[in-house]
Amino acid sequence: MGTQEHWTAAQYQEYLRQRAKGGNKYHAVKAQADGRTYDSQSECKRAKELQLLERHGLVRNLREQVPYELIPAGVGEYRKERPVIYKADFVYEVCQPDGTWKWVVEDTKGAKTKEYIIKRKLMLYIHGISVKDRENPKSN
Repeated sequence: MGTQEHWTAAQYQEYLRQRAKGGNKYHAVKAQADGRTYDSQSECKRAKELQLLERHGLVRNLREQVPYELIPAGVGEYRKERPVIYKADFVYEVCQPDGTWKWVVEDTKGAKTKEYIIKRKLMLYIHGISVKDRENPKSN
């Protein structure tokens, strides 16, 4: 027979407290840097990397949490529908070897959900933008 895990009363109370708090179902831990809050530690780390690259002139026009409308709001026969929005973690221009600049739309992902994959495909289909996935090494 398999072994069972037994929680102490304190462990169970901590579990209930975390559950009531509405923790992230993918176990991402929010992180803060320079007065900003990021959805995960890997996103925070990437923001710091991009900020450093921007200071050194290798990237420019760095923006965070940039919204793109994928499907506009509408009114159907039975209900009013909200728009479908994709928020890119980072949008910036990167310097190419020939000296030209190229726009990059980047997302830091720990888990690629079905919703994210659909939105990524809609970004390409609707806006002609290919989203660069930056995966969290811990999730692989």
